[in-house]
Amino acid sequence: MKKIDLRKEAKGRECQVRLFGICNFNPETTVLAHFRMAGLCGVGQKPNDLFGAFCCSSCHDEIDRRTRHMDYDTVRLLHAEGVFRTQNILISEGKL
Repeated sequence: MKKIDLRKEAKGRECQVRLFGICNFNPETTVLAHFRMAGLCGVGQKPNDLFGAFCCSSCHDEIDRRTRHMDYDTVRLLHAEGVFRTQNILISEGKL
């Protein structure tokens, strides 16, 4: 099976994180935002791309805490939901 570059797949996609009042809904800014969790990654090491969400630049800034408009636990929950939505899209397209 051919390996899919999930980072490239993110380009031009709708944001799947959709942080309330923060999301810019601009597919031109969408990247793959990795969900960080103990056991999935380490210092200076990103998790597997399967644990990433299609994410606009504004939501990504909040996830990475460059901005802090929302509380951390809410951002993590919505990011995780975005990862599941992204996986569902990729499954429906036959890419996962």
